[in-house]
Amino acid sequence: MVIIVFCLWWPAQGYTQDSPLLFPHHNQLSSLSDDMDHQSLITAATRHLGYLHKLSPDTVVQLDQDICNKECLLQSMATFIEILQQEPSPTELDRAIQQNFHIYQTAGRDKGRKGEMLITGYYEPVLEGSLSKGEPFIHPLYSPPDSLINYRDPVSGKKTTGRQHPGGQTIPFWSRAEIEEGKLLAGNELVYLKDQMDAFTLHIQGSGKIRLPDGSLRALQFAATNGHQYKSIGKLLVDEKKMSAAETTMPSIRQYLRQNPHEQKRILHHNPRYVFFQWNTKKESPTGSIGLPLTAGRSIAVDPATLPTGLMAYIVTQKPVLDKEGRLLHWEPMHRFVLPQDAGAAIKGAGRADLFWGNGHYAEIAAGNMKEQGQLYFLVKKDMTTNTKQATLAARPSLP
Repeated sequence: MVIIVFCLWWPAQGYTQDSPLLFPHHNQLSSLSDDMDHQSLITAATRHLGYLHKLSPDTVVQLDQDICNKECLLQSMATFIEILQQEPSPTELDRAIQQNFHIYQTAGRDKGRKGEMLITGYYEPVLEGSLSKGEPFIHPLYSPPDSLINYRDPVSGKKTTGRQHPGGQTIPFWSRAEIEEGKLLAGNELVYLKDQMDAFTLHIQGSGKIRLPDGSLRALQFAATNGHQYKSIGKLLVDEKKMSAAETTMPSIRQYLRQNPHEQKRILHHNPRYVFFQWNTKKESPTGSIGLPLTAGRSIAVDPATLPTGLMAYIVTQKPVLDKEGRLLHWEPMHRFVLPQDAGAAIKGAGRADLFWGNGHYAEIAAGNMKEQGQLYFLVKKDMTTNTKQATLAARPSLP
């Protein structure tokens, strides 16, 4: 399943540089420390190592002028886990990483290749719902309908989803507005929620937990989409000068819609992308795009077409601090090892990353307010890469 990350306010950033990762001497990272517990990191890294073992033997990752193949990926992750299992002190951990790894910095979204990125957050909401329709539970979430089919777009050549036209041809599936206005998916209702904005939030987050009237919790996970492109409602509000880019957080958008209920339908329908769900019977954490359970504070979403999902990463940004009443107080530096285990419709290019915060009040506040500047680095074991030019020369046939 693919988690659809929580980015309501920012336009997707494309990437135009030759390589999204800069050679080690470009980065300005002097030392590495970690502000979370090591056990969560070992758990996430060990799961990731299992994912790497299943990759195709011909898997390669481009690193500036170098190539990291499957063995390089495996050795990099295994070595990192071995270092952690020795329970090193912060100083020992930094020394071991510097001795054993090259550290490549993501080029970022600036054309000057300064490495600056936009770091946002997403979470797993817990919402009240009912398996049967009845006030106040009247807003449905749907399972994938039988009419939803996979096909390759004849124009773009990309795989997407659509529906069968009565005439026999495959056409785009209905948009969010068409689905909600036409009540076109009757019979596929999975659960009902109290609020339309809650339903929209789950479409953005891609997973969550539903608290039923009897107090029990059931986990929902992403199943499919209608194939339409994601459009940010936050950007719409900025373009319409309803709020500034700095003001477009999830709490501020919710507040605006509460104050302007007559605009809610139009604004939500601006995003034609629609998500279908299924029950998560495994009762684990939400599952990321590479098929692994996400780890709160450790899993990030990146653009897999630009940045590698097979390497340990290190993030530097800021995290929120809450007061005793659970209100946002201020922000403080954050620096920790993370794993690229997810993707999202709004996460594009080398200038974006989205941190999974888990669930609960802190996670909701962090995800709803986080849009910080930061840097992202990738760890590659030394002496395991192959120079691109050397590999090209070696592949050329020798002249007689």
